[in-house]
Amino acid sequence: MKQLFLGNAAAARGLYESGCELISSYPGTPSTEITEEAAKYKEIYCEWAPNEKVALETAFGACLAGKRAFCAMKHVGLNVAADPLYTASYCGVNAGLVVGVADDPGMHSSQNEQDSRHHAIASKIPMVEPADSQEAKDFIKTAYELSEKFDTPVLYRTCTRIAHSQSIVETDERKVCEQKTYEKNISKYVMAPANAIRRHPFVEQRMKDIEEWSCKSGINRIETSDASNNELKKTGIITASTCYDYTKEIFGNKINILKLGMVNPLPAKLIKDFASTVDKIIVIEELDPIIEQFVRSLGLKNEIHGKDIFLICGEFSQNLIKECLKKILKQCDDLLKAEIPHKPIENLSNRPPIMCAGCPHRGMFYALNKLKVTVFGDIGCYTLGSVPPLSAMDVTLCMGASFSGLHGWNKADKSNEKKSVAVIGDSTFMHSGMTGLAQIAYNQSNSTVIVLDNSITGMTGHQQNPSTGKNLYGDPAGKIDLEALAKAMGIKRVHVVDPYNIKDCENAVKEELEAEEPSLIISRRPCALLKEVKHNPPLKIDESKCKGCKLCMKIGCPAISIKNGKAEIDVTLCVGCGVCVQMCSCGAITA
Repeated sequence: MKQLFLGNAAAARGLYESGCELISSYPGTPSTEITEEAAKYKEIYCEWAPNEKVALETAFGACLAGKRAFCAMKHVGLNVAADPLYTASYCGVNAGLVVGVADDPGMHSSQNEQDSRHHAIASKIPMVEPADSQEAKDFIKTAYELSEKFDTPVLYRTCTRIAHSQSIVETDERKVCEQKTYEKNISKYVMAPANAIRRHPFVEQRMKDIEEWSCKSGINRIETSDASNNELKKTGIITASTCYDYTKEIFGNKINILKLGMVNPLPAKLIKDFASTVDKIIVIEELDPIIEQFVRSLGLKNEIHGKDIFLICGEFSQNLIKECLKKILKQCDDLLKAEIPHKPIENLSNRPPIMCAGCPHRGMFYALNKLKVTVFGDIGCYTLGSVPPLSAMDVTLCMGASFSGLHGWNKADKSNEKKSVAVIGDSTFMHSGMTGLAQIAYNQSNSTVIVLDNSITGMTGHQQNPSTGKNLYGDPAGKIDLEALAKAMGIKRVHVVDPYNIKDCENAVKEELEAEEPSLIISRRPCALLKEVKHNPPLKIDESKCKGCKLCMKIGCPAISIKNGKAEIDVTLCVGCGVCVQMCSCGAITA
């Protein structure tokens, strides 16, 4: 049956059809929907893990038990999972193990633009990469076959455009492999140095065997030009993923293409065979020149182009690729002149990202801004606390870095202690903030840290976490008590506040900064967008009292604007949180 599938939904369908039985993931855009879509298949056990390292270790345990397993994460999450990943390469698998990683060229929702192919190369693990929704499904099956044939985890790389674009997919029935028997094998699964030394040659040979397989299997394929244009006949493009789609949209069948479905290991023999049929090779790839550098290392006599004409930063598009190709393809004006039809709307004002109306973080950030403290931030929707007019964040590095960063900041200069705090969300605290709090408690820096507890993983679309008391399906689950946890870790001062009360937030921060010991503030109120949250009626402006002082604008609420010199509240956005009421000195904002 043929259906229209989002790339991530197609990957989930591939997991279902391949007989995957366990998925453990950490939500991270653009990978999140793979696990959410897979959870709709009741035959697959799905869960959210506290972080990507735990997710991969869980999936590894399931594959040892003899059942096909999967975990998904975004590119920066693979950094967190790198520790088990690199050693799992040496251990190999029992049943198939596939690790999904979604890169984000253009940084639509990420703090960096790293290229996950580097992890595949460094960990010596094969990586497959689909170019559309059909391949997103099919390559999951291929990945499991590879994993079990060559005794290896397999990396399954996608990107924002593949993950969030739709195309037609032909579906099949689910086939579940017989559970593989676990057999104790200390030399294979216990990576003490003596065993690891013996496994390393196996890994090196495995990569050679997989490369040979990739040259013959069809996962990489050559498409021959049918053009009459001599320059096109003598030019070959090597590409993968979305860049393949853009190339086909530009040229159709009028240029020679080596389309790569496996991007590690790269197929040296196939590339040499392809190169022998053309004079000029153009490597089109987003981000780093990984394919290009490999092609250049082969000692080919061809004219080779890559990052000498293409950007190393950002996402590609059809028009961008056309503009770059004009530099070297002189006889192809008819193909490269016409732009993809697109007329931008003129005179649109910028719409910067901002916290939602009623966001529970707004009151705490306003208090921090007012107190002029240095704020170590973290990864989540609350990173928007750095945006004007709140501008209440000084640094954001990576998941969980805020608490440990503040600890180092205070240890380096004791004078920072009374004027610096760190903030982190409840999900990010569960992910990797606990170890930062342990660092503070153990090494006793006089640090004031704040957990912004909105009872959900907000940034990636409302996934549960270990502090919410619900599992991926929304059913009751184990719930970690943040106050009890902090005290068990050695934090004696734990202060809970409602962030809708600005004065209480301000007083709590002042009080804990004065304390001569580590302290934790929990700023607790559910995300305003949660379905179960009941809102107050929208607030109103009494124009007779409004002086147009714009104090209410200092909280950066999108429901408030100034019209004709007076404040105005958009009743379709306002949730009646009352934070703005506390800002108004003339009593013009009322229920």
